[in-house]
Amino acid sequence: MKKKLPKEAYGGVHGKDYVPYITDKSKIGGNVAVLIIGIILAAVFAASTAYSGMKSGLTVAAGIPGAIIGSVLVGAFANKKGLLGKNIIQGMSSGGESIASGMIFVLPAVILIGSQFSLTEGVIVGVGGVLFSIGCSTLVYNYLIIEEHGKLMYPESMAISETLVASDAGGDAIKFMGIGFGISGIINLLTSSFLNVINNVMTAVGSTFYKWKFSIEVNPLLLGIGFIVGLEVSLTMFAGSIFANFGVAPLIGYFTDMAADGATVWNNTSMALNQMDVNVISSSYVKYIGAGMMLCGGIIGAIKLIPTIVLSLKETLKAKSNGGDGGENSSSHMIILLGGIILGFVAAFLFSENIMMAILGAIVSMLLSLLFVIVAGRLTGTIGTSNLPVSGMTIASLVILTLLFVVMGWKSNADNKSLLLFATFMVVAIATAGGYTQSQKVTYIVGGSKSEMQRYFTIASIVGVIVVIGTILVLSNQLKVTGADAQFALPQANLMSTLTSGIMSGDLPWVMIIAGVFMAFVLYLLNLPIMTIAIGFYLPIATTSIILVGALIRVLVEKMSKNTELKEARVANGISLSSGLVAGGSIIGLIGIILQVTGIIKPNAPVGFAASNTMAIILLIVLAVSTTVAILSSKVKHDE
Repeated sequence: MKKKLPKEAYGGVHGKDYVPYITDKSKIGGNVAVLIIGIILAAVFAASTAYSGMKSGLTVAAGIPGAIIGSVLVGAFANKKGLLGKNIIQGMSSGGESIASGMIFVLPAVILIGSQFSLTEGVIVGVGGVLFSIGCSTLVYNYLIIEEHGKLMYPESMAISETLVASDAGGDAIKFMGIGFGISGIINLLTSSFLNVINNVMTAVGSTFYKWKFSIEVNPLLLGIGFIVGLEVSLTMFAGSIFANFGVAPLIGYFTDMAADGATVWNNTSMALNQMDVNVISSSYVKYIGAGMMLCGGIIGAIKLIPTIVLSLKETLKAKSNGGDGGENSSSHMIILLGGIILGFVAAFLFSENIMMAILGAIVSMLLSLLFVIVAGRLTGTIGTSNLPVSGMTIASLVILTLLFVVMGWKSNADNKSLLLFATFMVVAIATAGGYTQSQKVTYIVGGSKSEMQRYFTIASIVGVIVVIGTILVLSNQLKVTGADAQFALPQANLMSTLTSGIMSGDLPWVMIIAGVFMAFVLYLLNLPIMTIAIGFYLPIATTSIILVGALIRVLVEKMSKNTELKEARVANGISLSSGLVAGGSIIGLIGIILQVTGIIKPNAPVGFAASNTMAIILLIVLAVSTTVAILSSKVKHDE
C-alpha cells in the first residue's frame, strides 16, 4: 500500500497533541552527504529561480521538486537518513529558491538606476535579511505551526509532506523532470541564450494606422511556468498584455501621430513624438501605466493585509507570553536574530551616505521587516509560498522608506542606491519567512527536528544569497539593456527603480502613473486580480504568450484524459516535466551567458531561413508537440 500521512496532519486535534509521521525523536536527518546535496540543490534552485524570475516576473516554488530530487539522491548517497534526510534537502532547496524569489525584485534595480553594488555589500545585506527573518519567524513558531494547526492549512507544506511519505514518489517524477531538462537544454543550446543559430521569436508589428505588436518567444522555461501556474493565471496575464499592446499603445500612437514636429518624447528629446513606433510607445509611456497599476495593486494588497497584521501581532504577543517557540533549542533563534540585527546595522553603515541615514534606515527597515515577516508566515499557512504577495509587501515597505528619504532630503543617486539596499534587506526577510515557515511546517508534520531544519535552512539561505548576487553580477551587462530588445524583463525591479528615482527626482510621467493607478482601482472594483493583470500589462507580450501556450497544453492534457485518476497522474507528471523545463532553461541559459561573457562562445546571429518567423513557428510546434506527447505517455500506477 502507498503510505499516507495520518489524517490528524490536516487538523482535528490540537497542535500539541498531534503525533507526527515519524515518532522516534532520536533520529536526525542530516549528515555530510545530506549537507552537500542540500547545498548543491540550494545553489541550483537559487541560480535557476534568479534567471527565470528576472526573465518572466514569475517564480516557481522549489519544495516539491526538491523533495522529488532529494528522494532520489538520499536513496543513492544517504539511504540511512531516509525520509528525514529528504526533508532536510527539500528545506534547503526552498531556502535557496526563497532568496532568489525576493532578491531579484529589488537588487537589480541598483543596476537599472545606473549604479552598482559590490559582492560584499550584497552578501552582508542578504545574510542580514536571512538571519533577521529566521530569528523573527522562530519567535512566532509556536503560534503559526502548533497553535494554529488545522486552522492554517499550509497547502504547499502538506503537498511536500505527502510527496515525502509516498513510497513511489521518486520514479516517474524524476524521469519526467529529466525529459523536461533534456527538451529545454537542446532548444536553449540552439537559440539566443547559447549558440544562437536559430531564431526563437516570432514577431508581427502594425506600424501605420494602428500601432500594435504581437510576438511569441519560443522558450521552454516560460512554457513550463505556464503549465505549472495553470490557465487562470496565464490567461489573466495575457489579458494584461493584450490590453497594453492592442488597446493602450495604439490609442497613444493615434494621438501622438497628431503632435507638432517640435514635440519630443518626454525621456528622449532626440525622438520626435510623431515618429514613435510601437516599441518606443511601449517603453516610454505604456510601461509607466503598468508601473502605476502595480503600485496601486501593491498598496491595495498591503491595506487588505491590515486585519491579518493586527491578528498576527496580537496572537504573536499572546503566544510569546505563553512562553512557546516550540520548546526546542529556545536560545538559538535569539542568537540568529541578534546576528541579523548586527549585520543589518553593519550593512547600513557600510553603504549609507551619512550616520543619520544608517541609523534611521536600519531601524525603519527592520521594523517593517518584522511586521511583514510575521504576515508572510501567516499568509504561507493560507495560500502557500508560490502565491505569497512578496512584491506587494515590498512595494508598501519601499514607498514608506522612500518618503522618509525624501523628507530627510536624501535624493541623490547615491542615496537612491542606499535606499534600494535597505529594501533588499526587507525583501529578503519577507521572502525567506515564507520558505522557512513552510519548511518548518513540513518538519513538524513528518516528525523532524525543528532546530536541525533551522540550521540547515540557514546554511542553504546563505548559499542562496551568494549565488543570487553572483548571478546578478554575471548578468549585469544584460540587465542594463531595457526596451523592446531587453533579454530580461525585470518587471518588479524596473518598478522599484522607477518609483524610487521618480519620487526622489520628481521626474516621472505622473499622468501615466496616475492613469495606471485608476485602471488598477477599476480592476479592484471589478474584483479582478490587479497584480497579475498589471504584470501581464508590463511584461513583453512575447513572454506572456508562451506562458499561455504552456497553460493551454495543460488544458489539452486534462481534456484528453479519460478519467480523474489518469488526469491527476498526467498533470503531476506534467508539473515534474515543467519543473525540468524551467531548471534546464535557467541553468543552460545561465551557462550560455557565462560562456559568452568570458569569450569562450562568440555571439552569433541566425541567418537566412533560420532567422525567419517561420523558423520560430516550427520550433514552437516542435516544443509543444514534444512536451504534450511526453506527458500523454503517462500511465496510472496502481498501489500494490
